[in-house]
Amino acid sequence: MVDGATRISGAPPDRDGAQAEAALLAAFARGDRGAAVTLTQSIAPRIFAMACRMLGDRSEAEDVTQEALLRLWRIAPDWEPGRAQVSTWVYQVALNLCRDRLRRHGGRALDLDAVPEPPDEAPSALARMAGADRAAALQAALDTLPERQRQAVMLRHLEDLANPEIAQIMEISVEAVESLTARGKRALVAALKGRRADLGFEDDE
Repeated sequence: MVDGATRISGAPPDRDGAQAEAALLAAFARGDRGAAVTLTQSIAPRIFAMACRMLGDRSEAEDVTQEALLRLWRIAPDWEPGRAQVSTWVYQVALNLCRDRLRRHGGRALDLDAVPEPPDEAPSALARMAGADRAAALQAALDTLPERQRQAVMLRHLEDLANPEIAQIMEISVEAVESLTARGKRALVAALKGRRADLGFEDDE
């Protein structure tokens, strides 16, 4: 549904990556501050991107990212290997923090300029305009979805997370994730109908 140009940079870790995250967290718990820097560089961009799309505000997203990581550092000494993937735990905390902020504000304060755009070493002016148009169109379409559908679609199609991991983050069943993403994807296709060709979106069905 969404092509590579609209995905968030920074893929979720594979099994080896997950083990490396756990090792870094354990090292930090033993007093290795450098491990915290490395782990932050790995996790923070993905968490920040998700929070930006959820909240539509870079400052709020930065606060959520910092708070989620602070909570990780606090529980590091008590972290139990195998309890969860480190990045999955941080995603879950960040998602709950986003929900709390949305509830406090009574809705979304949408700022399309806050949506992170994919990196481009030397984009032309036309390419930058096209990228902004696509990001804005996608964000506007996402905003039409019910909250849970939006969360599931973002985690699956923008963050490239697997359904079992999304189920952990959202604290629902895998079947519920599949249902939410399927319905959300259909709604997105409908919302973008008529603009897909000029915006450069491609179907993956």
